[in-house]
Amino acid sequence: MATDAWGIDDGYSLSATEWREISEDTRALMRRAMKPPAGLDTPPPRAPVWVVERGQTHPVSAAGAGTDDATRDIRGTLRLESGDELSCDGALPASAPSGYHRFFHTGASADDEGTLVIVSPRRCPLPDAGWCFAAQVYSARTRESWGIGDLVDLDALGRWSRDLGARSLLLNPLGPAMPTLPQQPSPYFISSRRFINPLYLRVEAVEGAREALGDALDALARAGRAHNQTRAIDRDAIYALKIGALERVFAARAKSGASAEAFAAWRRQRGRSLERYATFNVICEQRQAGWPAWPDALRHPDNPAVAALADEHAERVTFHAWLQYQLDRQLADAGSSVAIIHDLPVGFDLGGADGWEWQDVLSMDVAVGAPPDPLALDGQNWGVPPFIPWKLRAAGYAPFIDTLRALMAHGGGLRMDHVMSLSRLFWVPHGESAQLGAYVRYDFDAMLAIVALEAERAGAFVVGEDLGTVEEGVREALGAHNILSYRLLYFEDTPTPEWPRLAMAAVTTHDLPTVAGLWTGSDVAEQRALGVTVGEEGTAEIRRRLRGLRGRANDGDHDSASAAASDSAALAADALGDPADVLDDDASAADVVRAAYARLADAPSLIRVVALEDALVEPTRPNIPGTVAARNWSIALPRAIEEVRDDALVAELARGVSRRADA
Repeated sequence: MATDAWGIDDGYSLSATEWREISEDTRALMRRAMKPPAGLDTPPPRAPVWVVERGQTHPVSAAGAGTDDATRDIRGTLRLESGDELSCDGALPASAPSGYHRFFHTGASADDEGTLVIVSPRRCPLPDAGWCFAAQVYSARTRESWGIGDLVDLDALGRWSRDLGARSLLLNPLGPAMPTLPQQPSPYFISSRRFINPLYLRVEAVEGAREALGDALDALARAGRAHNQTRAIDRDAIYALKIGALERVFAARAKSGASAEAFAAWRRQRGRSLERYATFNVICEQRQAGWPAWPDALRHPDNPAVAALADEHAERVTFHAWLQYQLDRQLADAGSSVAIIHDLPVGFDLGGADGWEWQDVLSMDVAVGAPPDPLALDGQNWGVPPFIPWKLRAAGYAPFIDTLRALMAHGGGLRMDHVMSLSRLFWVPHGESAQLGAYVRYDFDAMLAIVALEAERAGAFVVGEDLGTVEEGVREALGAHNILSYRLLYFEDTPTPEWPRLAMAAVTTHDLPTVAGLWTGSDVAEQRALGVTVGEEGTAEIRRRLRGLRGRANDGDHDSASAAASDSAALAADALGDPADVLDDDASAADVVRAAYARLADAPSLIRVVALEDALVEPTRPNIPGTVAARNWSIALPRAIEEVRDDALVAELARGVSRRADA
């Protein structure tokens, strides 16, 4: 495979044996989508960026990492983030600390911006071995919830998980929808990846709520808790109820004192990104639409009209900043019991706050997706815009750094959705089939260096969701940076005792059937009812794997060697179809769940994941991809967290997956 000077791959694999070349029309579409300067037919000059492993004296000399610059004689000054300067006499000093620095050649002009030097530790921190629950926060309600799981519920879930032996909690993305109705339910199509959805605020836990609302708070809470009577989550009604209550609390808040000073200090620390986010929300509320539909004077955050509007509506801008402050405080409390593993979506809604702030670095002519494959013949279009590689590099990767930093602030770990995006993304032209798309390359070395640097600064580990098509060498590069792989029992042919240590091991994900849904056939029935073309072969294959688990749920004291032998025997027996060595078709869904997680417990992977839906033998999965069904991302768990605490199967699964960590 070859890549042209613009970073566009010549083609892609349709299957293990079939290759598709992209057309010249596709290549031309991709080049136009990269917004080259007017009249420029060749790629814009690459902004100078050096990637250096801490302790090295020269930039790496690899494709996409400043090869041309790396051949230069390095004589001049390295200006550190701290403002200190180090002299460079032919090489960078090995003592240069991790960070984003600037190198200036001797004799550089006064207006020379220098070369960005990313000094990285190369490797991310690793987590302690253990297990975690995977939870959709909105669905994990307590009896005190206002119809949707919130950050105080998350704190309760974290404390209970810790008591069961969990070291962490894997969450859905917590990013906000736009502040309009209807509320976007998908946590993967959000206004911003750097901020938090106000729906996750517990109103009663906001400082000053009782004083501001008095007896009205009890009435509001009763109205909110009434939404717990149904499993369907009515975000629109809950948003109106919560925002209305929070507006009253904000209006009555103390104008001075320690809390006001703490908010002001936090607001200054979050800086321009917070102010722009809050300003975006004010304009969005006024216009009831995303920024592409706004008047020209407001469509860019640097326009004078935007600053004037922010001044005119300063109190409302402050309200939206204050909401984020309250969310930040409640999230910090929730993360005090166990390590929170946040989820970084591959993109965001173009019309949202991140799209508005970073529009100059984004391509608005294409969307991110996936090429055709045997299971999706038309390919996929995820509807989110990609960053333009040369513009992202010219921006010093600021949008990427800002996003990582925000998500790692109160998190012990970060799961990166579609981690292959660090290397390349599949661009699909708007209004066209994914069959007219192409892969576009990013600076893999620089992106990995930034991930490792930000992870070290935050003390967070990183998991890369590397499911699907992964080109050769990517998993090896991720592993070299201590970015954990993601392994699923549904898909893996390798026995679990042979899974890699640097991995997060799970049975399923939010986009795949739960064990109960798959085993009972209810998931297939729901897909058909929604008009989804069911992948019959894939479904049958996963069910075959489940039958091969052989119900080892009660065999909790065997060692790894016997586990490996058992796994190998199970695979062999399953391949032969020996009915004596597989689960009966009439086995209960609970028994299949036990068998699946007993098998998962044999994985030596650093993190083993128990999906709360599986632990509760829930047949309904959080999301059915390819649909816009109202139930997607909008179904609460069948029981409140207070009831789940006493569930015998949940405790049994927790003991099972704890075995290897305790050994």
